[in-house]
Amino acid sequence: MGHPAGCPTWGYTMSIRIVTDSTCDIPADLQERYGILVLPAYINIGDQSYLDGVELSRQTFYTNLPDYPRTPTTAAPATGTFAAAYEKLAGEGATEILSIHVAASLSGILNAARLGAEAADAVPVTLFDSRQLSMGLGLLALTAARAAQAGHSMGAIVALLEERVQRTHVLAVLDTLEFLRRSGRVSWTEFSLGTLLKIKPLVHVHDSEVKSLGRIRTQKRAVEEMLQFARSLAPLEQVAFLHTQNPAGAAAIQEALQAFIPAGQQPPVVEVTPAIGAHIGPGAVGLACITTT
Repeated sequence: MGHPAGCPTWGYTMSIRIVTDSTCDIPADLQERYGILVLPAYINIGDQSYLDGVELSRQTFYTNLPDYPRTPTTAAPATGTFAAAYEKLAGEGATEILSIHVAASLSGILNAARLGAEAADAVPVTLFDSRQLSMGLGLLALTAARAAQAGHSMGAIVALLEERVQRTHVLAVLDTLEFLRRSGRVSWTEFSLGTLLKIKPLVHVHDSEVKSLGRIRTQKRAVEEMLQFARSLAPLEQVAFLHTQNPAGAAAIQEALQAFIPAGQQPPVVEVTPAIGAHIGPGAVGLACITTT
């Protein structure tokens, strides 16, 4: 007997469901294909709050970002939102839930999820700190969803993720230090020097740590350094390409790394959520990957 028309197959093949948050940057078609529930964070602009990806488009946000009179801030979904989501999935037949989120060192989202899990009594919820952001988180959530579809137990999925966290990296070249300065993520001294020298920061996110791999004078040189570092991580198991209002830059990176893309894969190319873009600004390019070793 086939599945009813229009119904995704995951509802019939797995009892473990995956929940994550909108900082994951997973494209909508992949969310649907793997039955991943993505809960939106809040973007606060002035006195208004918007649901990330629902009430505020990326295009609108990045176009207006340089001109917002106050720096946009972000907030976690409410505890009740998590609790309601877990209860809803239980009602749909989930017997266990894996809730995987942006690095706890960078956001309070995982804590909100923990409180939501304590309030939801219809289904057991396992919480997982991805120690990542953007498609670093996204690739891990997709890994979990594929494993759940394949019938793996919760324990096996968590073990799989723990091992892959150590092999998951995000690299990005920022166009400016301005938005890090506005968000308080760099000191005034660093900002002043960076502005004077027109520095392009090269950032590496790995296992909850955000590190600078260098402050480079030109965008071209910074991208070359990033590509060199990415090649040093090969071979790759999964990869995705990232940008903030710079699709041409992301396409150029994809082209430069074409030989390193795993055979048969079509890597997502995504515009980073405003929840992260508020801190890095427009014009950034980067990639997320899970290495094979």
